Amino acid sequence: MVNFQYALIFSSFVIAHASQSKIQWGPCDPKEVGNSTEPIQCGTLPVPLDYSDPKSDKKLQLRLAKISATSQPSRGSILFNFGGPGQLARKDLASTASLLLPLTGGQYDLVTFDTRGTGNTLPFICPNEGGNNGHSIAAQIKLGNSSDVAVGDIWARSQLLAKTCFENQNEEGSLISTAFVARDLISVVDAIEYDKMLRYWGLSYGTTLGATVAAMFPDRIDKLILDGVQNPHEYYQAFADFEEWTDSDKVFSGIFSSCLEAPDNCPLAHRNATAAELEKAVLDFLDTIKYRPIVFGNTILDYTIVKGALSSSLYGPPSWPMLTQMIDMLLPGGTPNSPPPSLGQNDPAELDASLDTVLSLLGIHCLDRVPRNSSFDDMIPVVERLYEISRIMGDATVFTSMACAQWKIEPKERYEGDFNIKPKNPVLVLGNTYDGHTPLVSAKNISSTIEDSVVLELNIYGHSSISQPSSCTLEKVSAYWKDGTLPEPGTVCPAEGNPYADITWFDVFEKAGAGNSKPKTERARRHTLDDLSSFGEILKKRSWVERLMMK
Repeated sequence: MVNFQYALIFSSFVIAHASQSKIQWGPCDPKEVGNSTEPIQCGTLPVPLDYSDPKSDKKLQLRLAKISATSQPSRGSILFNFGGPGQLARKDLASTASLLLPLTGGQYDLVTFDTRGTGNTLPFICPNEGGNNGHSIAAQIKLGNSSDVAVGDIWARSQLLAKTCFENQNEEGSLISTAFVARDLISVVDAIEYDKMLRYWGLSYGTTLGATVAAMFPDRIDKLILDGVQNPHEYYQAFADFEEWTDSDKVFSGIFSSCLEAPDNCPLAHRNATAAELEKAVLDFLDTIKYRPIVFGNTILDYTIVKGALSSSLYGPPSWPMLTQMIDMLLPGGTPNSPPPSLGQNDPAELDASLDTVLSLLGIHCLDRVPRNSSFDDMIPVVERLYEISRIMGDATVFTSMACAQWKIEPKERYEGDFNIKPKNPVLVLGNTYDGHTPLVSAKNISSTIEDSVVLELNIYGHSSISQPSSCTLEKVSAYWKDGTLPEPGTVCPAEGNPYADITWFDVFEKAGAGNSKPKTERARRHTLDDLSSFGEILKKRSWVERLMMK
């Protein structure tokens, strides 16, 4: 009887809260959110434009999206941030809702918003009617090892970008810090949650946002997942995100070793070579095109394009079958004059959108970062350390480090505290054994500073927990959202199979009886946050900068 009475009280509380919501939900503009895998609603919420000025009445309209819980009435909302910074969160929620609903148990509404500096929310694009606008500068950046003079060129272009952004977007650019976004999260909670408590799932950069909001508002935390952890100490306090690339080369090697373990699904397997020989052949090819770029279909492949695409593949196995098919075509004995139909001319609109995301990332990350340096010579040890950490990722991150070192815009508020956090309720930290962008060591590091948190290790490849399906991940994550149950310390979740195996999250959901039943054609689709399904598409869009810089 006690449980029944509690259920009645809880249900009436939720229903009363829903009727008092400060957000009027309605249809979404498909142009803004894209195609949603589940019914989606949108709304707006006015929040302070400048939290550091309590006397100001200026407001910023946050643009939100919501996927309703499959079980009604819902138990509240889970807020998401999908990374970047700079990702269009509403689009990401729309495209991954059918995956996230089962993982959260279907009992919560899923809510997100495009953060400051992204999309139409205080967009940070460094406009300039002259030739030196943000797009034109960012589009010309090459990777650090692409030539003997590349690093110096990156430094100069980064300096020009920092100057252009300061001259054209200093005011708006000071209002897009992660500390302000953390306050936006709490504003959303105050508007929609009956208990005024935050339930949050942050992926990649979203873990830095999650750690920040937990540090600033520890008593407002109900449930919080940090998934694919970025080292927040380095994010704010270092010249580069050194720790992020700890396992990058190991994951890159895994592309080839996993290939030989699943020869029927990997086009490279027929070459009668060891994994080490295949990897060496790819790296040798990369060194060759540094000096002799080649024409591939309607695209010129140079070091920056190919290295960027290879590095982007670290996001997860969904891209590996197409990646290895393209590699097979490019290596000796392949047919480089016969590219797949998806490889064509760059789409100017897609390139512009990609550069928008790059500028959003720089505007937010560089604003948050504390150290500045105006000396090129002083930054060379930073570059050299990046190269030492990872051959595959080291030179892909030089641009961000050099731009942030020379950034001129200062935030109205920056979080400069530590992450020794005692949240009101326990935190679940997810880390993959093989993550080339946010290594397991970062998950363990942040957990060591958050009281009553537990790391769940996922023995999978890719960036964040959803990069490879796992029944164990589904069980542990959904249990946490259901009643706050944490896995036993030291728990390791296995993958469902080889990274090249034709096993999807929908197969896992169907087996567990979770989520909606999908037709085979839908289940066969591989889902990742980055929609990294085609190596050819990466080359066509020339979106390597965006893909590499996303955290």
